Amino acid sequence: MRRGLLLLSALFFQLLVQAQDTTRLSLLFVGDIMQHDSNIAAAFNPVTGKYDYSACFEYVTPILQSADLTIGNLELTLAGKPYKGYPQFSAPNELAYELKRAGFDVLVTANNHSVDRGKKGIERTIDVLDTLTMLHTGTFKDSVARVLTYPLLVEKNGFRLSLLNYTYATNGIPVPSPSIVNLIDTVQIKKDLEKARSQQSDAIIVFMHWGDEYQSLPNKEQKRLTNLCFREGAKLVIGSHPHVLQPMEWRKEKDQLIAYSLGNFVSGQRPRFRDGGAMLWVDLQKVNKDSISLTSIRHAKYELAWVQKSNDAKKEFVMLPFRYFESDTSFIEDKLLRDAFDVFRKDARALYAKHNVNVSEKINKESLDSLHYSIRLDSFSDDQTNLIANNVVLQSYGLEKVTYGADQWYWLIGKFLNRKDAELALADIQTRTEFKDIRIVRRIGAQNSYGNDE
Repeated sequence: MRRGLLLLSALFFQLLVQAQDTTRLSLLFVGDIMQHDSNIAAAFNPVTGKYDYSACFEYVTPILQSADLTIGNLELTLAGKPYKGYPQFSAPNELAYELKRAGFDVLVTANNHSVDRGKKGIERTIDVLDTLTMLHTGTFKDSVARVLTYPLLVEKNGFRLSLLNYTYATNGIPVPSPSIVNLIDTVQIKKDLEKARSQQSDAIIVFMHWGDEYQSLPNKEQKRLTNLCFREGAKLVIGSHPHVLQPMEWRKEKDQLIAYSLGNFVSGQRPRFRDGGAMLWVDLQKVNKDSISLTSIRHAKYELAWVQKSNDAKKEFVMLPFRYFESDTSFIEDKLLRDAFDVFRKDARALYAKHNVNVSEKINKESLDSLHYSIRLDSFSDDQTNLIANNVVLQSYGLEKVTYGADQWYWLIGKFLNRKDAELALADIQTRTEFKDIRIVRRIGAQNSYGNDE
């Protein structure tokens, strides 16, 4: 009996030591972050003269923030005014501010729109991201900056990751000297991956801007470049540019994963297949034993998000993650929008069911108790804030002030378990107060980490 207890104690101690030597990191990858003219117009507030993207990302923010590292493709420049969408993009700085607040940790910037605004666009984009202390790679002010910072080393939770990024072209616009945009050049990629291996990081990740636009399957060149990256030491290859979903493959026997295209994270594109995207969760596990460190892919899952453009006068864009909205499409009031949501859902799952390898959909484990409704009221001055805070009708429902910028905020009124109660409250507030420009929003409660599951 005593011998058995001793053996159990020794086994428990061994398992405890092993657990202490094992660490995990949850990565979240998203697709193309774009700003067409319609997106920019929807974000502009004529009252304040400022751009506000908080409504666009309010429902996806808890997801982005729950990952240890969230990484996306910034397919635009931050070149300043005039702000413009296709074909030569320049988005307001407020977009970058909101991406940072929403939970992005790293952005890749080498894509076919990197040179849309010339040298100024390249440099100003870098400066804005640097001001935000947002990690980025793919474009550089000069060769010295590239030598010093590339491949980008990203450190988090005891992990060191090497991040690389390339694009197939820059829409025929020459890259202005001394700026650098990483172009797909297999000779250079091999050199860069050799340098990445010398960094002795735990994993190498390559972002590729490639492929044929609007095609749901990868072409031969994408497959060739994927295999090259894997041969040269990459563990993850993430693709962008097609603006539609393409398959994912987790090659378990080789501990390698490829996502050919995650589609559009946010954009103004509305045609079928282009109005949404996937978010890819990858869990890395590192085991340290006898001074040897081994990092492997532990889990790979995806979840879907659809971008709604409202049919009202505001034409707002709001990202709707499936985990919150698929089971309650009543939030999407317009039947045409609900139908578009349903078409994207069916198309995405049909593609992935047929072509994905070892990457399945993340099952929604959110408690319904974490979801409720509130009424959003924007305020833009101290005087208006005082009026809101002291309004008896609003106070009767409960008020919460939400700050999302240095000098920007809004109010959330009430907490309603169903939409009908929220609609009654909205009508009551509009009838009994001066506040007419209000809307119902879906609120998300406390979030648990979504990247780490069994």
